[in-house]
Amino acid sequence: MWNMNDITHLEYKRSYVYHIVFDDGTQGDIDFSPYVQRGKIFQPLADPLFFQQARIEGGTIVWPNNVDIAPETLYEQCERMCAE
Repeated sequence: MWNMNDITHLEYKRSYVYHIVFDDGTQGDIDFSPYVQRGKIFQPLADPLFFQQARIEGGTIVWPNNVDIAPETLYEQCERMCAE
């Protein structure tokens, strides 16, 4: 369950995958490739060089065009990976 946790570490791994670590130690490799197909706002992420420019801002992952992903969504993905 997500308790307003912030991303504290972000590491590009490969293709559309980042390793994300939350402030409570929850972590995992998140594949962002499904987001590339989610509409015009996410289209710039299809460019590998642009995709690799993500940073942490406001406790979540943000790209230069100010596109972000809700941290609770990412946290749930990490939790599912840990449960597998």
